[in-house]
Amino acid sequence: MPVTKNREPSEDLSGGPGGQAEAVISPSSAGPRLLLQPDHAAPAPLDGGWWPRSADPAAELPGLILALDKLHGRVTRVMLGTAGWNASRPRQLRAGGAGRVVRLGWFATMPAGLLTAIFASGQRTDLVTIPPDTSEPDAARAMGQAAQPGNRERAPAILAAIAPAPARS
Repeated sequence: MPVTKNREPSEDLSGGPGGQAEAVISPSSAGPRLLLQPDHAAPAPLDGGWWPRSADPAAELPGLILALDKLHGRVTRVMLGTAGWNASRPRQLRAGGAGRVVRLGWFATMPAGLLTAIFASGQRTDLVTIPPDTSEPDAARAMGQAAQPGNRERAPAILAAIAPAPARS
């Protein structure tokens, strides 16, 4: 089955008018900090941004997977770059109940900060993953840019814009 970008209608969790990003942002430690484009936005390299609280995939990915499930259907696979995550890099992850397992693929060649979720329907969602130690204003700005309808920037460019300037000697 071919993989296509997810543009199916979904519940708008932002409560805002059409054309604004869909928010699934949770300031508490319970849910994911996630901002997505509206479903009817024009195709773009990214569908939104996600700001995990740590570099531990086993702790962070289940909440993201469940949030994406609610919006777009069942996630079956998540592909991530190896950079920015701790060395555990599990190949499978339990998410939800009933023994559900989501496959994880780790790729050294994947662009920095890109996470791709593949759904049972064959559709996909591409997210920029903001490093956990990013300041709140920088993370919000980066996620907002990724979720902006018409955004043409890719994950590495968005991350480069929030990276601290190199120290001068």
